[in-house]
Amino acid sequence: GGVRESGFGREGGWEGLAAYTRPKATTRALKPVPAHTGKGAATGLDRTHKLYIGGKQARPDGGHSHAVFGPKGALLGHVATANRKDVRNAVEAAGAAKAWSKTTGALRAQILYYLAENLSARADAVAATLGDLTGKPGEDEVAASVSRLFTYAAWADKYAGAANAVPLRGTALSMREPVGTIAALCPDEAPLLGLVSVVAPAIALGNRVVAVASGAYPLTATDFYQVLETSDVPDGVVNILTGDAGDLAPHLAGHMDV
Repeated sequence: GGVRESGFGREGGWEGLAAYTRPKATTRALKPVPAHTGKGAATGLDRTHKLYIGGKQARPDGGHSHAVFGPKGALLGHVATANRKDVRNAVEAAGAAKAWSKTTGALRAQILYYLAENLSARADAVAATLGDLTGKPGEDEVAASVSRLFTYAAWADKYAGAANAVPLRGTALSMREPVGTIAALCPDEAPLLGLVSVVAPAIALGNRVVAVASGAYPLTATDFYQVLETSDVPDGVVNILTGDAGDLAPHLAGHMDV
């Protein structure tokens, strides 16, 4: 099938290879554990987490997913593997949310405050996910993420512009405007705080974001988009992809609308 303009072919790729090859034996022991083992975790569910595009959880165009393991080799779940078509869909969704750039700073601040409050309400579950993924307590990182959301919410209506002196008599006003759609590759260190740190300042000032979640710890991003769904963030303002950043970055960098 190969790669087509509209995305990946449906009858080639991994399915085609499977007809002629045998998969290499895995070197990691797959332990049947729930996706989240912390407080409030659902048990007995083999869940595949989707992408977040246009305010909705979306299946990947290629239909593929990959496993996510804990530090001790336990299987924590599966996440969707995004491809070029998913990048295009996410950028298109961000472009359709251009009304966000025309909203007032006060409105954006209120939505960010609400987002921080909802993340705080789910702090135990999100911290449990971080603990499963990294093997370290996640409470401090969740608290720092909530604090950072409050910080950028406070700046949303206080960074509009400045009055500048000019050689002639009088002053000149310079107004800062959103740049549009921003692509962000989230770091692996502090995966939740890293995601918040690249997304929050961008949307606080009226931009839209297509974020590629941490490749090592993507389940933190899938927890975060569940918070986005209940926090009045308009559809398309934040889009989250999971997959290999090295594969997705060239398509994001080469997109004329990013």
